[in-house]
Amino acid sequence: MQIPRDAVLLRIFLGEDDKYQGRPLCETIVLRAREFHLAGATVLRGPMGFGHSSRLHTAKILRLSEDLPLVIEIVDEKTKIDGFLPELEKMMGSGLVTLEKVQVLQYGDNERKPKGG
Repeated sequence: MQIPRDAVLLRIFLGEDDKYQGRPLCETIVLRAREFHLAGATVLRGPMGFGHSSRLHTAKILRLSEDLPLVIEIVDEKTKIDGFLPELEKMMGSGLVTLEKVQVLQYGDNERKPKGG
């Protein structure tokens, strides 16, 4: 699978506690992205953040929060991302979804390059 040099980054901001049909929303989004044959998805967990409600979510020891911020990033060609957006809209309750143009410099490599050389 190849991604064109000019691609789109889909970035989804949500909380760890967000659910869709009883399952973690982040897991559901990643699995659906895989079913749509998108190039890949990465879930990033933030130690601190706030969103629309301005409620602070933090991993500090004295103020344990189980609803830490998550960001899912998916990069692929525009038409494939556009095809996934209606599915994403069905799953999202609250949260922030952004799109931006990106240039893909490398995606995968069938030949291993020697380390340190």
